[in-house]
Amino acid sequence: MIGRAVPDDIALTSLLGEKRLRKVIEMIETQPSRSVSELAMEVQVTPTHLQRLFKQKTGVRISVLIGEYRLQKAARLLAASDLPIKEIAHSVGYEHHSSFVRAFQRHFSQSPKHYRLEQTEVSREDSPVARDAAD
Repeated sequence: MIGRAVPDDIALTSLLGEKRLRKVIEMIETQPSRSVSELAMEVQVTPTHLQRLFKQKTGVRISVLIGEYRLQKAARLLAASDLPIKEIAHSVGYEHHSSFVRAFQRHFSQSPKHYRLEQTEVSREDSPVARDAAD
């Protein structure tokens, strides 16, 4: 589910022999709204050390991985809920709605609003009612 710039979950896990980094990846997967500072505090290293160690072991900047997980979670929320876009942006860790919209648009090549509309149309087409009507 991770985008082009980040190796898949299995590759990341196999690269990491270090218990602290496995814990960081688990936290990013479950709580992508956490900052590098919060993650570093959790595993008792400085943010700078965590960033350096993560890049050294995985070849990926930790901020890139966090961004990927935030956007993937936002996409799931847009498709599956009626939460306002601003609320989704905040819940996945963006302080500013505009930053979220720009990042989402860069990643998915469409605005969060358009993505939601598109996903709603797809789910309607896949619904049993729509299939029955087509038969």
